[in-house]
Amino acid sequence: MPRQPVARPAARSDASTAALVASAPIAAQPRMTAPAVGQSGSREALDRLRAGIAELKAMAIQPLLERSAAALQKDDFQTGGALAIQALEADETNGFAWYLLAIARERAGDFASSIKCYESALKLIPNHAEVANDLGRLAYRMGMKETAEKLFTHYLRHNPAAHEAANNLACVVRDQGRFEEAIEILRPTIQVHPANTILWNTLGSVVSEQGDLETAMTFFDEALRLDEGNAKARYNRGNTHYLSGRLDLALADCDAAMAAPMIDEERLMMRLARSSILIGLGRVAEGWDEYEARLDPAFADVTLFGVDAPRWSPGDDLAGRSLLLVGEQGLGDEVMFANLIPDLIEALGPDGRLLIAVEPRLVDLFQRSFPTAKVGAHATWNVGGKTVRNAPFLDEQDGIDLYAPMGTMLRRFRASADAFPERAGYLTPDPARVAHWRRLLGSLPGPKVGLLWKSLIKNGARHRFFSPFEQWKPVLATPGVTFVNLQYGDCAEELAAARRDLGIEIWNPPGIDLKKDLDDVAALCCAMDLVVGPANATSSIAGACGAPLWSISTPKSWTRLGTDRLPWYPQARVFIPPSVGAWEPVMAEVAEALAQAFPAGTKAAVAG
Repeated sequence: MPRQPVARPAARSDASTAALVASAPIAAQPRMTAPAVGQSGSREALDRLRAGIAELKAMAIQPLLERSAAALQKDDFQTGGALAIQALEADETNGFAWYLLAIARERAGDFASSIKCYESALKLIPNHAEVANDLGRLAYRMGMKETAEKLFTHYLRHNPAAHEAANNLACVVRDQGRFEEAIEILRPTIQVHPANTILWNTLGSVVSEQGDLETAMTFFDEALRLDEGNAKARYNRGNTHYLSGRLDLALADCDAAMAAPMIDEERLMMRLARSSILIGLGRVAEGWDEYEARLDPAFADVTLFGVDAPRWSPGDDLAGRSLLLVGEQGLGDEVMFANLIPDLIEALGPDGRLLIAVEPRLVDLFQRSFPTAKVGAHATWNVGGKTVRNAPFLDEQDGIDLYAPMGTMLRRFRASADAFPERAGYLTPDPARVAHWRRLLGSLPGPKVGLLWKSLIKNGARHRFFSPFEQWKPVLATPGVTFVNLQYGDCAEELAAARRDLGIEIWNPPGIDLKKDLDDVAALCCAMDLVVGPANATSSIAGACGAPLWSISTPKSWTRLGTDRLPWYPQARVFIPPSVGAWEPVMAEVAEALAQAFPAGTKAAVAG
């Protein structure tokens, strides 16, 4: 499902797409997007291109170029591309022909070929800045943000008065987390174009990602005052309502935005955002239905599954069938969605067969947990700008009847919060490693509390959903507790700060890579008296293994399915801040609960 507020290139008439809220699993979260505007070969760009072509009357290929541009203006990219190739066969050094072919290839979805054509055009006609803009948008779309920034800078240098130039550069700068710089890029352009609804919408997306939702709402309202038909601004305003906990208003804005005409890619993004809102409202079955938008080939971030079998759909009988279940989204989502696997095994029955493709680091843990299934690693490639995933271990199997992305099976087995079982834990850690960690932890004083505080996924505004480490001071001050570092990634600075500023030594478990050794991480979590932290991959593993878990959530996290608990992990206790970024009261609540659970450092049963 979508992730958090980000900026993406879009059509010239676009103001934005929107984004999904980011709590640790990234599957179903509304994210806010104000994209870089401009469409490859927009009418205005092609008009300028045709004017340039008209000056080439002495060239024999001029009629071919003119006909190619005319075809592209009619959205006939096949004819336009064929005519551009004819022109290049006559003169392969003609930059206009390369540009026309680039536009045609991009419109056809052949991004890898298109980007090479744009690069050739830019070398041959460097002063035609539209080439840099189109190449910049495509580079952004393919995740090449530093390249896109250079190209948008080139475009702005040649078009300093163009609002599109400033907007596009601000978008890609914002997406790299340089919010103040993005605002300064937009400021002079808004002063020159104060009635431009696109710029106000983009500015709103920047301050939203900074966490200033009230100001962001003001800017989205201004964009809508200038153009009440701006579907992107309405959609972004809806996501701001979502972040603020006003889900009914969020749904109303999202539905109103979707009533406007738009390209399929934008509508699919909005459907995905709508799925998060519906799930957050407790309308879980409707939400999972909308979640299927992620599998549409027209969706910009689609993952295509290279599996030689039909995809399961509701109504397909499972009894006695062989089925491949493929993990998707983030690692935390694969762990969380695995909640349904025991039910799936039961539905397949004794004559059925389950194969599970998961992130390579999860293979051992899943194989131990589901011994009747065959578990292997999935593999993922980028093919022509599209993500393709398959299960190489299938080559050693006898074939399958069906396959299903993990999230799709939620429609069958988890259509409401009440459909979740009350069992605590569905993944099985290595008992020998659990015993090892218990012996090692037993040499430390007091209760052992595993600590997490961040995610390594830093796209868009995800940082807003994780409390700064300094906010953990009241928790770390709990007397008599030994805190154990479970945080993967580079956290040396935070551990040093705890030691220097608080006099707290957070114990680092030896001989384990907390990012790579996930089977051992599962055992370590289950050796703890308690695991505390936000939703990330490790807290998902702890919850799935049945470890005592206190989860610091976000105000309307979709993972709670409209409840005040985590149905995926029924043993978990959930702490919810009153609003996005309001960490002080919720951390005080966690500190008080911790002191009550472990008075003076004594061990006690930790209630969920």
